[in-house]
Amino acid sequence: MTDVTSAKSARRPHHWRRDLVELAAMFTAVAVADTIAKLIGHTPDGPFLLVASAVTLAATAAFHTWWARRHSNAPPTGATAGTATGAPGTEPDGPRETTLWRMRTTVRDTPGSLAALCGALARLDVDILTLQTHPLADCTVDEFLLRAPASLQAQELAREVAAAGGSGTWTERADAHDLVDTPTRVLGLATRTALDAAELPLALRQLLGRCTIRSRPAVSPTGRPTGETPPVEGVLEETVMRLRDPNGGAITVERAYLPFTPTEFARARALVELDARLGPRVPRSQDVLTLPEGNEITVRRADQGDVDAALAMHERCSARTLALRYHGPVQDADRYLNHLLSPRFGRTLAVETTSGRLVALGHLLWDGDETEVALLVEDTWQRRGIGSMLLERLVGMAAEAGCEHVYAVTQASNTAMVAAMRGLGLPLDYQIEEGTLVVTARLDAAAVPPRSLHERAEQAAPNGRARQSDQAER
Repeated sequence: MTDVTSAKSARRPHHWRRDLVELAAMFTAVAVADTIAKLIGHTPDGPFLLVASAVTLAATAAFHTWWARRHSNAPPTGATAGTATGAPGTEPDGPRETTLWRMRTTVRDTPGSLAALCGALARLDVDILTLQTHPLADCTVDEFLLRAPASLQAQELAREVAAAGGSGTWTERADAHDLVDTPTRVLGLATRTALDAAELPLALRQLLGRCTIRSRPAVSPTGRPTGETPPVEGVLEETVMRLRDPNGGAITVERAYLPFTPTEFARARALVELDARLGPRVPRSQDVLTLPEGNEITVRRADQGDVDAALAMHERCSARTLALRYHGPVQDADRYLNHLLSPRFGRTLAVETTSGRLVALGHLLWDGDETEVALLVEDTWQRRGIGSMLLERLVGMAAEAGCEHVYAVTQASNTAMVAAMRGLGLPLDYQIEEGTLVVTARLDAAAVPPRSLHERAEQAAPNGRARQSDQAER
């Protein structure tokens, strides 16, 4: 419908009865005026009374017109006048300094409860950027992404939210990465999980926020059942959820500061079901590097299909090399390979010769909310820069995954591992107890961005030459 059509349809059609009523009213008014004029005009002071009445009516009409115009055009008074009219001084001279907050609070599931909460935020000059609702039985958990004045403190925000009816309020600082809407973020996490089975723990952590994720196998490395197999539908217990691992065992997610909602539980279970349907998968990209003596080596991702090759490498390694790597009886080293090479517990890089022999392994292990790096290089291939190259790549992968720090556990006499950690150029912390050394590297984005780690990894070959190829199968 066009504007012209709308305007025409909005007009009231004139009717002949309305015209008759107006004519009757006019004739009646004329008759009444004529009668009054004749009665007053026959009196001695009649003409003066008629003139005075006319002047009084004209003055009254003029005053009424002036009064109506003055009060209809007057600006509103009060505190809202400056805001509504944009009076000078109501806006800051420049852009205000703001801070992003993530806030979660519980409100009653009644009409007006969310409006009261939004009104409290508006009084604090807080802008609501995104809102998610997690319905419960008799209440609703609302999760906000807020842009607030930099001067607003978390205690003041929580106090005002509580006064507006919110309970169990939790707040933390947010950053620009949180500006992505929830559907987009979930689809991105699903894509990462579909491409790499090792991404599932990281995807769960990014989906659920700051939490601890542990994968527990159904059978221990020594062959004993662990009893860690939850039901197919999973278990949700306030701050703990347990999901069945597609590879066997359980995935336990703990978040001590905030209970999980059924909505979050459903999202996590959907990611695990996607991983189960896709089955084992590892990206098959590989890099070919050239050593100073001219030998070429291939660096690629490894999985449980490389257990036999890893066992063969164990047989070629000395007892000292295995002891420095596994920190225990050498005869138990073979039992941990199936666990270490599982994508569920982290990522593994393998180094092969041109003949296909496995000569080095580098592990990046998800240990709850910690991340461990570990290296094993066959004796005859040590001191050629292979260990440092693997460590560079593993740390780059950890930085890309959003890990805040990585640590390596070794013996105090393992100078090669200590030198490799120092070669990262990152802030390091050392802890030693009874001959066991724990070196922690802080992945400070301000000091060493993840991109620079990748660039250094590409140059980790002793002569800096590398080429990359993609293969569907080895």
